[in-house]
Amino acid sequence: MNKDPAVDAFYSTWPWRRCKDAYLASVGGLCERCQAKGLIVLAEQVHHKTRLTSKNLSDPAVTLNWDNLEALCAECHQAEHHPRRWRCGADGHVAIVSPP
Repeated sequence: MNKDPAVDAFYSTWPWRRCKDAYLASVGGLCERCQAKGLIVLAEQVHHKTRLTSKNLSDPAVTLNWDNLEALCAECHQAEHHPRRWRCGADGHVAIVSPP
């Protein structure tokens, strides 16, 4: 998933698994973005708002801080990491969307 093996390894540690499970329980196991839209969808991922890197990996204020976490369903997590690069206009034509 990540290009940095150290970041990938972090996701299998017991501090992360314990933090992730506790965070998911605290939000009722629901996707926070869907819930904000009035939808009830189970969360499948806990997303770090600040992306983990080898430089911030040893900082628990980034890696384990609940203020940096967001429970997301698979669709919202996919949209966060791989935004759609096209859109369909009202006329049915597909347009390429420029990356931000």
